[in-house]
Amino acid sequence: MEDCAQHLGHCMVDMRELSATPEGLTAAGAVLTSKLPQVEFSLACTDLVAPGRDRKPNALVQVAVIDPHKQQLVSQLCTEIVEANKDPLFLTGVTFPSEYPASPETLVKLSVYDSKDKSQESSCFLGSATFSISDLLRAKDEHLTLSLRSADGVCAAGTVVVSRLTMGEMEEVDVDHIAADKPSHKCPLVCESASHPCLDRENNPLSGPVFKNPVCKVYRFQTVDNKWMLVREQMEECTLSFSIPKQLLSLYIQEDMSRVQDLRELGELSPHWDNLRKEVMTRYGGIISSYQETLAELDKITGRSFKPSCCKAQKSLEFIPINLHTQRMRVTCPRKTDAFYDIVTVGAPAAHFQGFKGGGLQRLLSRYEAEKKSFSTAYQCIYYSPEHTAKAQEVLSTMSLLQPLIASLADQLLQAAQERSSPGLRDTLKSLCDKTEQFVHTLKDEMVKSALLALHTARPGYVSKSQKQTAVAGEQQQQQGHSPGGCEQSQGPAQGLPGHSPTAVAATDGTAVCNNVGSSQTTPRSEGAQLKHQDSIPHHNEYDEEEWDRVWASVAKCLNCVIAMVDKLQEGDPGKQEPVPEQQLADVITSHNPGDWREHLRPLVTKLKECVMEVGEKAKRAMTFILLQEAACSIPQGFPLQQRRDVVFSQALAALACGFVMKLYAGMQDKGFLKQLHLVGLVAQFESLLSTYSEEVGMLEDMEVGISDLHRVVFQITEAKTDEFGDLQPLVCGRRDHFTVEVPLPRLVFQSLPEEIKEGKPLRVFPVLFNVGINEQQTIAERFGDISLQERINQKNFEMLEAYYKLLSEKVPTECLPCFQSQTDIKELLETLGQNVVTKKRKNVEILWTAGTICRRLNGIRFTSCKSAKDRTSMSVTLEQCALLRDEHQLSKDFFIRALDCMRREGCRIENVQKNIRCRKYAFNMLQLMAFPKCYRPPEGTYGKVDS
Repeated sequence: MEDCAQHLGHCMVDMRELSATPEGLTAAGAVLTSKLPQVEFSLACTDLVAPGRDRKPNALVQVAVIDPHKQQLVSQLCTEIVEANKDPLFLTGVTFPSEYPASPETLVKLSVYDSKDKSQESSCFLGSATFSISDLLRAKDEHLTLSLRSADGVCAAGTVVVSRLTMGEMEEVDVDHIAADKPSHKCPLVCESASHPCLDRENNPLSGPVFKNPVCKVYRFQTVDNKWMLVREQMEECTLSFSIPKQLLSLYIQEDMSRVQDLRELGELSPHWDNLRKEVMTRYGGIISSYQETLAELDKITGRSFKPSCCKAQKSLEFIPINLHTQRMRVTCPRKTDAFYDIVTVGAPAAHFQGFKGGGLQRLLSRYEAEKKSFSTAYQCIYYSPEHTAKAQEVLSTMSLLQPLIASLADQLLQAAQERSSPGLRDTLKSLCDKTEQFVHTLKDEMVKSALLALHTARPGYVSKSQKQTAVAGEQQQQQGHSPGGCEQSQGPAQGLPGHSPTAVAATDGTAVCNNVGSSQTTPRSEGAQLKHQDSIPHHNEYDEEEWDRVWASVAKCLNCVIAMVDKLQEGDPGKQEPVPEQQLADVITSHNPGDWREHLRPLVTKLKECVMEVGEKAKRAMTFILLQEAACSIPQGFPLQQRRDVVFSQALAALACGFVMKLYAGMQDKGFLKQLHLVGLVAQFESLLSTYSEEVGMLEDMEVGISDLHRVVFQITEAKTDEFGDLQPLVCGRRDHFTVEVPLPRLVFQSLPEEIKEGKPLRVFPVLFNVGINEQQTIAERFGDISLQERINQKNFEMLEAYYKLLSEKVPTECLPCFQSQTDIKELLETLGQNVVTKKRKNVEILWTAGTICRRLNGIRFTSCKSAKDRTSMSVTLEQCALLRDEHQLSKDFFIRALDCMRREGCRIENVQKNIRCRKYAFNMLQLMAFPKCYRPPEGTYGKVDS
């Protein structure tokens, strides 16, 4: 009996779907064919005889699947307990594990027990029966009624009824095999999706690459009018748990190595600044080395798709999200298409390895910014705010994109001239003008000029102006609201950039523009002139503040020269000033030798490219110097904070990418969803159940920053090179200030998308976070502590959700949103949420319920988190599923608690607990549960003291 007890509580296990797909059903445009009939069945008993004649049995059925060839047990599972009933009807059904799909020869042994307590630790055997799958398939109406035999094989202990279940569309299908009366109820259609969630993993091009190791559970629940609905839960792991963090680590390493190289290329600096540069480079080297070690450790891990909660503080896995899983509930009613409800569960993105003694990111960053000004004085640097630092990173990122693009377009312009193609010249020139104007606009920023002056003062031997002049200049800049233009403590005259003498630079600058601007390079500076925008570090003892304006303006002048030459080429002879009549253009073109156009343009195009390169290099040095000063001020704690932020963001992005891909796959044929996706984007609603007490305050502070940082992420849909799984994995590119996640799709699927998406339009996601603590620690926080963090988060994110709905209402018709049975208007739901957010009420979980409802109504992506996404998360997910069955599918009130307990005791979430800690117990004790809202308490016998 001990062996039996070990397996009690296993309602169902993994199932490879073999033919749940109705004829003609497609997934994202790919027609899927079935292999073998899928067999799932429900169980009921009649006339059970309990050992004690004075009581009715608490019945459960243990199901053993026997390999007919090896004659050995291959799987063991069981139903829930039905208390005090000699004719029990079990809500949980039976399906087969993916590694042992059903065949006609498969034998099933049913053993019925009388459970003496809800913990299922002691049970009494009542009787058993055995049948084969072929028996069930051949039976009339696919029903089997089997006699239960006692242990001695003589006495009858009652009967067991086996009824085959059918998932999928059920139009005009007789389902009286799952109920005594013939159902005629039509279930309301909710969130209809053309793609099937439980398809054969080998055939479905949009599942296998990302989602794997499914765990399936199936139930039957009664509706208010005594009809039956079939419900399937399917939980899966996601390969993005590891692939996204590994890609991010590679990008972090690449970005930091590039930063080190930029610091090396700053040129000669005064001893003070050179020492700071060396220290900053050493710090970057430490981060790079640490990330390389972590990446090497992750590369050693194969075949694993999730991080168990017991590993949350493991150093080598700190970038991996905790217990990331997807869960889909599929509801089937007679004569209605299936409804799907998706959710992603993940442990709160937080730096568990680094700990929470000093708080989380939100608190640490606030403290760090407050202290950085004093560090800037100690290190003799200019203080740059986070906005200035972000602006410098943006300038660097933009230049790195535009510079090669301008060079490429310039070459294309010469190629068009070589081919004497007027349309080619016009189109390429237009693109070249657009990109060059963007380039110049990026550099026309006062911060670039002030950074150039600061860098100039940091050169060895810089001779500063008189204190009076310095003070006047400082006052003027402060009045203009800009960063200080220099560093008074630095020394050294400018001696020019490495490899250039002052005369050489002047000569280069003079030849990099049109002839009519060459003399401007030697124009004396006017000290009182207004500062404009662009880059050039002069190499005189005193800095010419107008030099930068002249140099960036030279880019525009070079472009004007190119435009003028193209116009002349298209008008006629380049030497003529008068326009040539349009009808003579063809004669003019043929009058030139093939190489003439190219030869006329080549010197001007070359000058433009050289000028862009020169300006770009100088602006790059200026921005790098800003980042050097910011990094120098950050040395005490900034670098550890950046590492913490990298860790938290990695976990958050992996979860977001998982949810986005799941939502995309499900909505591939929903035109309204695709329209919403490219016109506005999707809301990603994170529900958190963390308390605002002790360590979980730090976790929530980490999570808040990690979720907020997801605003820097956009998605793009691309066409996969092949349909191989490796080519269908999402890819991440970019740098810390902006990341793009590319989601490849098979060619046929990609071709069916709207043009805007196929053209690579960035797809936005709007992350929002709502938190309500529900455990005993939250009780302490509410009575004796501080819950202002939770209140601020909920208020701020309510405003963001409200702003998203306003934007959505302006751009997307309401018919694009999913239809729900509930008639409550979204505006009313938002008003209710707003009222709940400001209401002083303990453990106001209505905030979470309303926010979740709004998210689903807005076609959003739902996430639920607690510390490990195992215990409190399981209570929330099962409650939400049963609430959806009640509100959208008329689940009978009498069945609500039974359904809730059934899912918590035998469903996917208890399997999740088993996967994480190898124990089928939620990590709660009775004292803790007394503090929980009643609807978040698990059934008796499913919780206890365990290591989580």
